Amino acid sequence: MRAYRVLIPAIVLLAACSPPRDTQAQTSLPPPTRTPPTSAAQMKMSFAPVVRKAAPAVVNISSKRMVRQQVDPFWEMFGLGAPRNRVEGSLGSGVIVRPDGVIVTNNHVVEGGQQITVALADRREFPAKVLLADPRTDLAVLKIDVGNEKLPVLAINDTGDTQVGDLVLAIGDPFGVGQTVTNGIISALNRTADPSGDAASAYIQTDAAINPGNSGGALVDINGDLIGINSFILSRSGTSSGVGFAIPGALVRRVVDTAVGGGHTLVRPWLGARLQSVTPEMARSLGLATPSGALVAEVWPGGSADRAGVRQGDVITAVGGQPAVDAASVGYAFGTRRVGDTVSVGLRRAGKDQSVNVRAQAAPATPPRDEQVIGGRNPLTGATVVNLSPAVADELGVDTFAKGVLVTRIAGGPAAVVGLQPGDIVRGINGRQIQTTADLVGATNRAAAAWQVTIERGGQEITATFQ
Repeated sequence: MRAYRVLIPAIVLLAACSPPRDTQAQTSLPPPTRTPPTSAAQMKMSFAPVVRKAAPAVVNISSKRMVRQQVDPFWEMFGLGAPRNRVEGSLGSGVIVRPDGVIVTNNHVVEGGQQITVALADRREFPAKVLLADPRTDLAVLKIDVGNEKLPVLAINDTGDTQVGDLVLAIGDPFGVGQTVTNGIISALNRTADPSGDAASAYIQTDAAINPGNSGGALVDINGDLIGINSFILSRSGTSSGVGFAIPGALVRRVVDTAVGGGHTLVRPWLGARLQSVTPEMARSLGLATPSGALVAEVWPGGSADRAGVRQGDVITAVGGQPAVDAASVGYAFGTRRVGDTVSVGLRRAGKDQSVNVRAQAAPATPPRDEQVIGGRNPLTGATVVNLSPAVADELGVDTFAKGVLVTRIAGGPAAVVGLQPGDIVRGINGRQIQTTADLVGATNRAAAAWQVTIERGGQEITATFQ
């Protein structure tokens, strides 16, 4: 049997249909700074003081939206029945991070919600508005109006000093039964999902029980500080199997600060380098002692890495003084910095170690986005397309080095009939190379008896002919 990734916002179990996220080996553990219990009395010590401090700042979040429910096509043929509206809802958790009512949760808890309600630990309920929602990091920031009242908060621990084996508590509202506390340890750090180096997060893995409804809840350390937002689990059954993942405090802090500062989208610094995780074979050929770090496979001209002097073939060994585990951890470590920061990047080049200072910059938005909706009599009618730039690619979570015209939405029509999908890159129309949305609009406006369309999907080019 395979393990499945499960998002956990609702009472109904939502088992994901994709294989488990790839995880990478970790670097050697640092010298221990914690000491285990040394007596039976210490073993009997309670977590109650930590819970008393943290629990009042953990809230329940319910999100509702109205959806149009279609009638059975059989009855529709006879003119019977009509589409009806029904309410879809989800339940999750959240954490108060500012006393004036700023709350952080998972984006998938509130995504699409038209009515969001926050219930405090004392059962008072408040309507909430979304300040920022970021699907890629799966974080959202909400605000409730509590007047002049000061709410209890959890301090965000973004120092990165957590260690594998540290005791942690997960606090949330599983299955809607009410606030629940479970305990465990940090099982692993820097668990990443994207081997390309464009990771949005490097998760904290924990064995503390996390179940549906815990999404957006708190993962706290023994000091009662927030070290992560519980996000998803790997499970065969859809319930906790001891493999849960939380978004680290450093990224939570970035998202909250952006929202409080008036930003509606999270702007991530972009290194401007295509990275590959160092494999054992690479390590041997490069003369590295261990297979860790990220090989620079390509550098974007004029990007942050290029301006700092990073070259193709370099191996990134550290970011900001912290060892680089793999390509995804490098992307995450750089991406959690603020635009304008100067970051020290350790390199190994031609067998020698050196360091360069990289100025964090946002991904460039060149060429312009130029969103277009394709119309007319052609197979792409009904598709929304944009020009790919590193900024657009980063926003949509696709390869930031990709170029061309990206399909972002299909609104029925011929595009849906022929099987075009969001994420497809249009490469050619009737033998004409497509590089911009203007090229595509021009090509589809020409009359043709037959249409030969070439797209790129999942790294493979597909060509089909339509009458």
